[in-house]
Amino acid sequence: MGWGCGYRTLQSICSWIIANGPPKTASSGEVPNIPTIQQTLVEIKDKPERFFGSREWIGTLEAIYVIDTLYDVSCKVLHIARSDSIAKHADTLRDYFEQYGGLIMMGGDMDAASKGIAGIHVSVDQDVYLLVVDPHFVGRIKTKEELYTKEYVKWQKVEDFVDSSFYNLCLPMLKSRELAA
Repeated sequence: MGWGCGYRTLQSICSWIIANGPPKTASSGEVPNIPTIQQTLVEIKDKPERFFGSREWIGTLEAIYVIDTLYDVSCKVLHIARSDSIAKHADTLRDYFEQYGGLIMMGGDMDAASKGIAGIHVSVDQDVYLLVVDPHFVGRIKTKEELYTKEYVKWQKVEDFVDSSFYNLCLPMLKSRELAA
């Protein structure tokens, strides 16, 4: 996995915030680039000066700091311990998508690849699936089906996540314009 997946997931969330936030948020209109993200983390003293310009990765907590600093949007942290099941948090995730409709950043320790979570589905058999947007896509897609067939966007059963990993999820507390109306 590349070092930039956390940055790309954060940038996707920033794009969503710009599209759904109050006018002052949307007025910036620009998704922060990696240097801007790194500089923000240095300025708020989360990272040392040497972080700026580095290839060091960022995780869910850094994403929360950047979202709060750049957009004044609070985020809820959902920590899922190694001994816990993602499925136990299905109601929290469902409620989030119903009340806010945003994109969630998910990252862990053993499963260190960042991913965007864009939805949840609970089957009639109570199997829980998350709609995963993988930030590792590079290039241009020819069709939307290509994203699905190459699994850059996929429904993933929660049992298929790494069970020896903890996960932190960043839930931006900003209602989508559709839900706010």
